[in-house]
Amino acid sequence: QERLAMIPQERTSPIISGVPLRGTDHDPAETEEWLDSLDGLIRDGGSERARYIMARLMERARDRHVAVPGLRTTDFINTIPANEEPPYPGDIDLERGYRRLLRWNSAIMVHRAQRPGIGVGGHISSYASSATLYEVGLNHFFRGKDHPGGGDQVYFQGHTSPGMYARAYLEGRLSADDLDGFRQEMSHAGDGVRGLPSYPHPRRLPDFWEFPTVSMGLGPMNAIYQASFNRYLQNRGLKDTSGQRVWAFLGDGEMDEPESRGLIQFAAYEGLDNLTFIVNCNLQRLDGPVRGNGKIVQELEGFFSGAGWNVIKVVWGSGWDRLLDADSSGALVNLMNTVPDGDFQTFKANDGAYVRQHLFGRDPRTAAMVADWSDDDIWRLTRGGHDYKKVYAAYAKASEPNGAPTVILAHTIKGYFLGSHFAGRNATHQMKKLALDDLKGFRDRLHVPISDAVLEADPYLPPYFHPGFADDRIRYLLERRRILGGFIPERRVAPKPLPLPDASAYAVTKGGSGTLPVATTMAWVRLLKDLIRSREFGKHVVPIIPDEARTFGMDSFFATIKIYNPHGQQYTPVDNDLMLAYREATSGQILHTGINEAGSVAAFIAAGSSYATHGLTMVPVYVFYSMFGFQRTGDEIWAAADQLARGFLIGATAGRTTLTGEGLQHADGQSPLLASANPAIRHYDPAYAYEIAYIMEHGLATMYGENPQNVIFYLTVYNEPMVQPAEPTGVDAEGIRRGMYLLAEAPASNRPRVQLLASGVAVPWALGAQTLLARDFGVDADVWSVTSWNELRRDALEAEAPLMHGGTAGVPYVVQRLAGRPGPVIAVSDFMRAVQDQIAPWVEADFAALGADGFGFSDTRAAARRWLRIDAASIAVKALQRLAAAGEVPPDSPARAYEMYDLGNVSADSPLVAHSDSASEE
Repeated sequence: QERLAMIPQERTSPIISGVPLRGTDHDPAETEEWLDSLDGLIRDGGSERARYIMARLMERARDRHVAVPGLRTTDFINTIPANEEPPYPGDIDLERGYRRLLRWNSAIMVHRAQRPGIGVGGHISSYASSATLYEVGLNHFFRGKDHPGGGDQVYFQGHTSPGMYARAYLEGRLSADDLDGFRQEMSHAGDGVRGLPSYPHPRRLPDFWEFPTVSMGLGPMNAIYQASFNRYLQNRGLKDTSGQRVWAFLGDGEMDEPESRGLIQFAAYEGLDNLTFIVNCNLQRLDGPVRGNGKIVQELEGFFSGAGWNVIKVVWGSGWDRLLDADSSGALVNLMNTVPDGDFQTFKANDGAYVRQHLFGRDPRTAAMVADWSDDDIWRLTRGGHDYKKVYAAYAKASEPNGAPTVILAHTIKGYFLGSHFAGRNATHQMKKLALDDLKGFRDRLHVPISDAVLEADPYLPPYFHPGFADDRIRYLLERRRILGGFIPERRVAPKPLPLPDASAYAVTKGGSGTLPVATTMAWVRLLKDLIRSREFGKHVVPIIPDEARTFGMDSFFATIKIYNPHGQQYTPVDNDLMLAYREATSGQILHTGINEAGSVAAFIAAGSSYATHGLTMVPVYVFYSMFGFQRTGDEIWAAADQLARGFLIGATAGRTTLTGEGLQHADGQSPLLASANPAIRHYDPAYAYEIAYIMEHGLATMYGENPQNVIFYLTVYNEPMVQPAEPTGVDAEGIRRGMYLLAEAPASNRPRVQLLASGVAVPWALGAQTLLARDFGVDADVWSVTSWNELRRDALEAEAPLMHGGTAGVPYVVQRLAGRPGPVIAVSDFMRAVQDQIAPWVEADFAALGADGFGFSDTRAAARRWLRIDAASIAVKALQRLAAAGEVPPDSPARAYEMYDLGNVSADSPLVAHSDSASEE
């Protein structure tokens, strides 16, 4: 009683794992009994037994929906006990039989690719560690596109591509000659033979691969957003995706990438139980251990469980079951928990005697457990990722609806089955061929009927083996795929035609803004509204916004098409009474990804490739702060191009000087140049609303018209208000589409002349320079609006391409337009001058570029442009410099203009006012 009296009736505890442990103890005596029981358990059974009981109690509490701190890690054993495993439904012998053929053919393909004179190599060991993981899925879970519920989306780990090619060979989809084209896409292709890309690459092998994955870290987040997009289509009533799953195969070393882990909380928040990650935990990166001193499986378990995922560990094969059943003291589990990964890697690089001494020998109790086992018995103990029964149980559990995504952590051996020179070795990732003795041993272990004589005849070219389509193994393999709905991987393109908007959708934008100043960003937003209103077409538009809708003037979309949220809106927004209230809905159309550019591009990829993945054409429109597009997510945009995605990227608040006050980090002066490196990107830098209308119309026709192209249109638009003119009578629509058109031609005269080429927000500066030159120096200037420097360069390169094939070159469009135009060419934009320099090789006249080079900075627009020498006065001075050098104006003209316009003063007023000493008055 004295002890009970000392126990406080109410204790304040910290929040542990999100659970507040605070409340009144209504029965202190009972509490004390439980605490005494724990003390006794520790005293009598030891700390290991107490830990086990506590873990089981917490599991039971979680199962019974009692809020307790969540378990972050469990013992380093299988999540699914042996007695809970479902029976394996497949023919074990037949499946094992062709798994062996797959192992042989995949390794031989890489080995042959290393033959003298070729030497392109490949990766042998990654697929060797994951063959069972793939084959259990391909035989029993992964559904093809002909399945009644729709096909699954499977993200294959990039380095395991040889295994998928080897399977396609057994299926009859690839020939032996095709396999010999591995990593020789151009040199080997022809006469019905295909060169095979080294990694999953839809653009290079568009009927085979669906998802590019080898840029490590992109596969995980793209898989997450693919699963989310599947639910988006379902919730919007556009397609029934309820029967489709997304499976992503990842490496444990790959999980070091920030992109691999950075979006897993999003998958948990959306409850994506249609998503399964399979992490091949072979404990090795490219150079050595992933966590030599730690345990990557345990680390990932804590990470994923903490984020709200279901975690299934597949650690040990069936041979360990009876040892674990006999482990009454917990000694074996303790070893499993405490031995670091670096040692487990070393075990499999040695033999059974080594494992006996250095694993089981660490504790007399575990040594006794295998005392009557031979070294070979110990060596045959496998890891769970190589046990088809364990893998099947994990996949079956992951496929059950449970309200959360699932990660399967499969413990494997890199280089498994390849022999002692490969398995578990640090250098195994770089090993590309097998020595003759390795080939023979490999053949013997796999029971492949190839003689020593054949292998010895040319060790560089051991043959592939296919038993023929009448073989029971091949018949079984094909039948399993038929039942599951067809081959995987497979990419199909057969979408229903998408009706495009008619001319009326563009009418308002082409009509200009009257007397109202409107930035091109706002003009584009208005056009998007009109496009979304288009019957039939509008519902296929997928606006994607990373938490900048109000910046771009898109908050008016909230009340009309709403923000997608799979959980709907379960709260009353603070702006509920306003017309532009923040509205979420299960059927919302906007993908509002938060401050998350990487996730936004992942969503763009899922929507932009839906025409192939789902046979349903969607039009993603990703609007982002210009600097945070190609600058931040360029690798992901390349993945979009690799996946043949289509859609619009809109770099809003573009340019280095239109974003006043934001500073150098937000000032985009280089994205067109970065975009030019991507062959799939069609970049446009429009100056006016009507140009935007023609470019958007052109983009829709190009990507979604009768002959759709797998390209992406990128528009840079600005936040600088200006009166948007109506489209001129007889506007040169072709010039807008192809990259340049004559906007303001000076009157015919015998005066000196210059050609001013400008894009985007720089077009008004060029028009200002036209006025200054004519008024103050008697120089006429023709002003061209360059809607795309990049497209002019692309066109020129394509025009010259026939020369390299013995043909006749065409005439580049920029050459056609400037032909016969007198005077030097001055090119200017709000981007770095290298953007304009792209066309310099095809400009026959004297050429000079002005651009916003260097770091950005915070200031007024006028001051920034004067400092960077890209404003109207600067353009005029540059034109006079070129004319003076050609002897067409007095030599002192540039200096006089410099002084007249006070060019050295960044705070000078606009020079577009009368001057008493102007050239015209003289």
